Amino acid sequence: PAIADPFLPKKIEESRIEDIRECIGCNNCVASNNQKVPILCTQNPTQGEEWRRGWHPETIAPKDTDDTVLVVGAGAAGLEATRALGQRGYNVTLAEAGTELGGRVGRESTLPGLSAWGQVRDYRAYQISQMATVETYFDSEMDADGVLEAGCSLVALATGARWRRDGPGRSMDNPIPGLDSLAVYSPDDIMAGAEVEGPVGIYDDDQFYMGGVIAEALRARGLEVTIVTPGALVSAHTVFTLEQGRIQTQLLNAGVEIVALHNLAALDSDSASLACIYTGKTRKLAAASAVMVTTMEPLDDLYQALAARQTEWADHGIRRII
Repeated sequence: PAIADPFLPKKIEESRIEDIRECIGCNNCVASNNQKVPILCTQNPTQGEEWRRGWHPETIAPKDTDDTVLVVGAGAAGLEATRALGQRGYNVTLAEAGTELGGRVGRESTLPGLSAWGQVRDYRAYQISQMATVETYFDSEMDADGVLEAGCSLVALATGARWRRDGPGRSMDNPIPGLDSLAVYSPDDIMAGAEVEGPVGIYDDDQFYMGGVIAEALRARGLEVTIVTPGALVSAHTVFTLEQGRIQTQLLNAGVEIVALHNLAALDSDSASLACIYTGKTRKLAAASAVMVTTMEPLDDLYQALAARQTEWADHGIRRII
């Protein structure tokens, strides 16, 4: 908690509870320490940067230009950019394509055990709500014409990323054969409430926390679930966050089958073909559905469209797009 908000005691003393950046228990700080790298914090972007960039957790330099700012996307990054710019005194327009703040962190906070992650959204949403210089617009999907016509001299694109459904990740570079053979989903689909038919095979080549959480969520629906991973353990990265043993124990107790040290080689109409990462020997896994937890791809269509029209920026008063 003192990493997420070094001024926690002072804010309690001053009855500023709503200004506390609460620790969400993600253990990124623990993982950083165990990996022998500078400590990171999901809630506090200044952590580790105080000495390197002179950043302060609470104090930020006031604005030094008359720029107006358009922030596109109200996920965690867009909210933090809006909060910081608003604190500096800039006039900020926040445009969100959907009807809620939070983006990915909002969706993930609906998954088992991750409800505290909503505090990443809630802290920033409250801070922004107190700023007279910030206006938030929902149902406002932006295209290149809309950005150019917005009348803002600075534009920050925080359009996020989405999970891929085709298979490439840490272990595989190419799409998995047979993707059209049965229903294939991504974590985004599961978080959106997709109706999934069992038995379900989850291929976790991300190897962070998401594969295990998705397995738990689908098992809670009463589905037969098998999680397949090239790693030796489920959610192997969580060894660094000190959660791996608890995660794997919980999945086993819930009745999730675990197949480690295997890649997903191909999909068929009623099964998945798994290949041992050492011998290449294959085995069949009965499956009516597959969930790919592999890697994410940026939603950068808007940036690419604007980059292609850079010669028009100055005519619309745009000084910089990031």
